[in-house]
Amino acid sequence: MSISLKNKFDSIIFDLDGTLWDSTANVAAAWQKAEQQVDYVQKEFTVDTIRSITGMTYKAIFEVLLPELNENQREEFKAIAAKYEIETLDEKGGELYPQLEFVLQDLQTGYKLFIVSNCQSNYIETFLNFSQLGHYFLGHQCYGTKNAPKAENIMDIVNDHNLKAPVYVGDTMGDFTSAQKAGVPFIFAAYGFGKVEEGQIATIEHFTDLLEIL
Repeated sequence: MSISLKNKFDSIIFDLDGTLWDSTANVAAAWQKAEQQVDYVQKEFTVDTIRSITGMTYKAIFEVLLPELNENQREEFKAIAAKYEIETLDEKGGELYPQLEFVLQDLQTGYKLFIVSNCQSNYIETFLNFSQLGHYFLGHQCYGTKNAPKAENIMDIVNDHNLKAPVYVGDTMGDFTSAQKAGVPFIFAAYGFGKVEEGQIATIEHFTDLLEIL
């Protein structure tokens, strides 16, 4: 890759889904199992369904996918889906992107590493337990902790860890917008689920590309 961003940052904040792993198949299976537990949801949850809402907050996801439900039904189904999701991922995990640990191990020598995701509570912990990569990250934050938007969670990581020059790596327009609101430069992971046409400081086609530009 021709672009070089070496020696420009002191830390890297990663999105999770579509950036570090792909859990969509197992999440779809978990939500389909949840669908069978209630009589007011008649929807097939597929991998494409899950990918279409990746990057949204957990609350917004079910508002988009199930607009016909009333608030009580939506909250109940969200809780059931969340329960089955964590149980399924605890057992089966997701697909880690190629050479994930190799890249993190290298990056850790020069950068402080973090995760910020719009996921539910315990989701990042489930990823870390499954991948056994928790020792590479100094901290993480998610929507489920305090129902805060991603931009605010990025800023919390920056402030809590006194980061001077962070960069955010994500795969959706929502990631880009959140990083922009937080005042953090953005690297677009084009191998993920979304599209970002402009505004990013770099685009990577593979996770390993980070070693070339950072």
